[in-house]
This record gives sequence, structure tokens and C-alpha cells, in this order.
Amino acid sequence: MSEEKNGLNRREALKGIATGIGVGASLPILGQQALAQHEHHALAAKTVQAKTAAKPKFFTAAELAAIGEISELIIPADERSGGAKAAEVPAFIDLMISESSAENKDLWKKGLAAMDAKADGSFVKAAKEKQVAILTEVSKNEMKPSTLEERFFKAIKNMTIDGYYTSKIGIHDELKYKGNTYLKEFKGCTHPEHQS
Repeated sequence: MSEEKNGLNRREALKGIATGIGVGASLPILGQQALAQHEHHALAAKTVQAKTAAKPKFFTAAELAAIGEISELIIPADERSGGAKAAEVPAFIDLMISESSAENKDLWKKGLAAMDAKADGSFVKAAKEKQVAILTEVSKNEMKPSTLEERFFKAIKNMTIDGYYTSKIGIHDELKYKGNTYLKEFKGCTHPEHQS
């Protein structure tokens, strides 16, 4: 009788508990379905993001491929770390040049065309020996570049170095930078002439 006064009888309470148990038992199944759907959407988002990231900002896909080949010859992968391509140097160069002056953009466009001309049509399709020979030739006057090819080589070398050593691969893998670390003791300079 007191159950009726509170607006809830025993039978309704038991129904509610049984329903709660049923919902609780189905949660792992619903959770797995929701998780699978979430993973599907996350994978689709990553795919769209990768396609968007791969789209060049300034250069054509062929020019970006040439930049990748040249930058990889400047800083190749080795046993210690990945090379310029792994460090995403071509994408870095594309971004930087897309924001640069018209004069600088012109240097890069003409410089890439000159590299293709030296390779008899396509720097990317040329044999590795030919690519190295071309870069060796255009780098001889690096300190005082006078030709278009020499100015372009100096520009791409500098940009490759900047892009590589500001990437995770360049900083952490190559330079082994560990970040700010706490020193228990600072011994100072260990050269005998600097000791007091």
C-alpha cells in the first residue's frame, strides 16, 4: 500500500531494473559498433587529410617530384636518419615558396626547368649518375653563383637544409636533440687552460 502512494509499485520497479540490465548487457555490442563506425570515420578523415596535404600549394606535381629528387640527393637517407623526402622537405619548400616574392617564385620555376633541360627532358627520369653529375656541375660556383642554375642550386640547397633541420627527423633523429634536460651538476669548461 505504501508503494502505491509513492507512485511506483514493486512490479514497475522490477520492470525498470530488468530494462536497465538489458540495456547494460547490450552496451558492449553497441560500443563495438560505435567504435567501428568511429574508426571508419577517422580513417576517412585521414585519407581526405592526406589527399589535401599532398596537393601542392605552388608547384606542379612534376616540379615537386624534381624538388624531392634534388633535396634527397642533397640530404640522403642513411643508417642514422631518414633523408629529405622522409622529413617532408618538398612540402616545406612548396609552402615557403608559395609565400615568397614573385622574383623568388620565378627563380624556382626557371631553375627547375633548367634542371630538366640539363637532364635532356626530365631530371626525375634521368639516371642517378646523371642527376649527381648535373648537381656537381651547378654547385661548383656555389659561393658566387652567376648562372640561373647556380643561383637555383644555392637556393634549393639552403631551403633543403632549413626544411630538414626544422623537421622531427632532422632535429631528433639526426641531431639527437633531447630537449631541455635537468643537469644535476654543471662542470663547466673542461679545458685545462680555463681551470682556476
